[in-house]
This record gives sequence, structure tokens and C-alpha cells, in this order.
Amino acid sequence: MKNMLTVLFKELRELSRDRRTLMLALLFSPLLGPILMIGMQQMGESKAKSEMEKPLAVAIVGAERAPNLVAWLAGQGIARKQVADPDAAIRAQNEDVYIRIDDKFDEHWAKGEPALVEVVSDSTRQDAAIPVARVQSALKLYGQQVGALRLLARGINPGVASPLAVADKDLSLPEARKSLATFFIPYLLLISGFLGGAALVIDATAGERERQSLEPLLATPAPRSAIVSGKILAACLLGMASLFLSLLAFKVGGQLSEGMGRQLSLSAFAILELLLIISPMVALGNALLTFIASGAKSVKEAQSFLSVLMLVPMLPSILLLIHPVKNQLWMFAVPFLSQNQAIVKVVRGEAIAPMEWLVYLGAGFGVAALLWYAAVRRYRQEKLAISA
Repeated sequence: MKNMLTVLFKELRELSRDRRTLMLALLFSPLLGPILMIGMQQMGESKAKSEMEKPLAVAIVGAERAPNLVAWLAGQGIARKQVADPDAAIRAQNEDVYIRIDDKFDEHWAKGEPALVEVVSDSTRQDAAIPVARVQSALKLYGQQVGALRLLARGINPGVASPLAVADKDLSLPEARKSLATFFIPYLLLISGFLGGAALVIDATAGERERQSLEPLLATPAPRSAIVSGKILAACLLGMASLFLSLLAFKVGGQLSEGMGRQLSLSAFAILELLLIISPMVALGNALLTFIASGAKSVKEAQSFLSVLMLVPMLPSILLLIHPVKNQLWMFAVPFLSQNQAIVKVVRGEAIAPMEWLVYLGAGFGVAALLWYAAVRRYRQEKLAISA
């Protein structure tokens, strides 16, 4: 234990000397994710609000065949403007949407038959979604009003055309309606926990080997297990500190933001739960990276593995987005998937059952212990003391 603590304090002291790396690990990386998420939420909400409130001008082809419709749209804030070639304007992204009134619109209208009105847009342009939705909603409302007036003119109650009154009742908790948080927070927290101590691990393994300072350390009478454990524990402390700062940034940033950005705020109890949930991933990630980086002959070689490792925590989020599944007990024994499911439960305000906690913590720390042991075994190879 004494040898392990000596190595642990040695690694933390060396990290504190590199102030730039320490600032990146404890400030830039933990704060970047929450700032980006809350900023994107605020920008998206502000843009949607401005797009819905500002006057909308669209081209209307064949407006002379439906003057009442054009006048009604103008009263709804959708004015008419002249565009020489609306199709070309949409393809060139100069226009978001335009309305085309069918050539036989007035004929069908006079007969009381459905008259065709086309809403023309480019469905691949996300920035055109709000104008298109406004036009479609206005046309639908106009059709409902005219239909009701036609029934009244014939002495028929418009309610006859609506035999059902469908109402939605949502039983979900307010915390469970955090769609953006449910998707992004698990991935950000998994990355922060999985690779939060990467800078220290790479410097303490491949960096020492490249600087040829590993051989004097291995020549000491300290057991290899104590040396490796001290390095991994130092990285785990850095990873947990980075994770705590990320969670704190979510809480503070969510409370300071307005509108839907507040859904990213986490309670103090949720932060403690998330710290416990990510702790096996912190140990697993640092043990795995120690095992990988200790075999690298240079820092550059060790850093090349990070691009691949960053994709691993993303897989459960993508899988659940494409194919959502219900929580089952066996999922809490699968690395990365179990963390994703547990984080989603906490973010949604749902309780994790005692058996789920038992399976999750047992499987998570069990896999971390195996990787920890594999790293110790690798450090018992004398060739590690030889640099490139």
C-alpha cells in the first residue's frame, strides 16, 4: 500500500507540473460538453421562436385561382411575394418553400370537391422545416374552417364530421421528457469517465518509456502490482474529478439558462448517482488504456488508439436510437450498454432496482479488475523497460 501511494502521489505531482495539460483535463474538457449542449439548446430554441413569430413571405403560383385563400394566408402572417422560378430558387436555397395552386382549383372549389394545393420544398434542408410547417399548418386550418362552413351552410352540425374527440394523457415524469438530455448526456459522461484520465495514463506509461525513465522505476524493490495500481489510481482520481466538474457544469449551466435549457440541470442526488454509475467505467477505461499504452513505444503511438476508443462509448447510444429496447436485467452486466441504461434511468428520474445495482456494480468492477490484472501482467514483462 505504501509503494502504491508513493507512485500515486508521484504521478499526481508530475501532472501538476504540466499546468497546460492539467487545465485541459480539469477545465476545458469537462466544461466543453455542457457549454456546447446548453448553447445549442438555447440557440435552437431562440431560432425556432424567431422563425415562428416573424412574418413569412412565400411565392404562390396560381394565386389568381384562389384569391380568398391568398387573403386568408396574409391574415395569418404568410404574405405573397413574386419569384420568377420558384423551383430553381428552392434548389439554389434562396427560398425555403412556396405554394402551387392547381390549374383546376377554382373548378373543383366551385363543385365542393377537394381542390389541390401543393406545398413545395426541399425535405433535406433542416433550416426550412419551420417555414414549411407554418405553411402546412395554415393550409390545414383553412381547410378545416371552410369544411365547417360548408356543413353549416347545408344545415349540418360540423361536429358530425368528427365522430371522435381524441385526447392525449401523458403519464411520464417531467424529468423523463428530456429528449436532448437523454440522448447526449450518456455519451458525454461515458467519454468523460472512460477517457478522463487519458492524459495522465499515456504520460505515465508510454511517456515514461519514451523518456527512458521507466527502467529506474521498475528497478526499485516495489512490486509491479503496486506501481501499476498507483498509476491507475492516479488516473482514476483525475477522471473522477473531470467527471464531477462536467456534472457540476450541467447543473449550474442548466439553472442559469432559460426555457428548455433548464432540462439539462441535474439535482444533487442525481449527481451522486451518476458519479457512482460512472465509477466502474473510470476504473475500466484507465485500466484498459494502461494495458494498451504500456505496450506503445512512444506517446504518439499511444495517442493513436484514442480515436478508436472514443467510438466505443458511442455504440450503445446509436444502437438504442436505431433499435430502442426495454430495460432487462442482463443489460446491466454488459459494459457501456449498462452505463447507458443506468444513466438514462437517472436522467429520466426513474429508480434503479437493488438487483440492477448489484449486477451493474459487480459486472462493471469485475471487468475493470480483469483489465487491471492484465495491465499488471504486462508490466511484469522486462521488455517494457527498453524504449524504442
